[in-house]
This record gives sequence, C-alpha cells and structure tokens, in this order.
Amino acid sequence: MCDTCGCGQKSFETKVSEVIDSIRPMLQNDGGDIELVGVDADHKVRVRLQGACRGCPGARMTLKMGVERLLKQRVPEVKEVVAVE
Repeated sequence: MCDTCGCGQKSFETKVSEVIDSIRPMLQNDGGDIELVGVDADHKVRVRLQGACRGCPGARMTLKMGVERLLKQRVPEVKEVVAVE
C-alpha cells in the first residue's frame, strides 16, 4: 500500500523489496546473499552484497547485469543499483 495516501498501490520501496526477495534464493544457492539497505528519493537502490558475493570478483557484474537489470525490468522507476559496505 502507498506509504503516503493509502491508495492501495504498492510503494516504490515495497516493489523493490519484493524483487530483491525473489533474487535472494539465486544468490543464496551460490553461497551469497543480498540485503536491501534502502532507496533514495531519486530512485537509486542501495544494496549490500553478503556471503560469497561480498568481495567476489564477479560481484559488480552480478549487481549490474543481474540485480539492476531485473529491478529495472520489474520496477521501471529504478534509476540505478549501487552496492554499499
């Protein structure tokens, strides 16, 4: 539900969180994980890679070609996904 007006629409953060939750099992299968840290007013998504994904040489590719691509497909408002420590 929309955080501001209760209109029944999902908020941007809720939509992003649902996509992150759908991606999580794939990363967990490889010993990694992902945590949604937050979303910014300009629709940047901040995530934290964990487990085997943290420090992995392919993590940047996973983030941009996997996570960011899926998020932009399912939540077109997403501008960028950035990893934080």
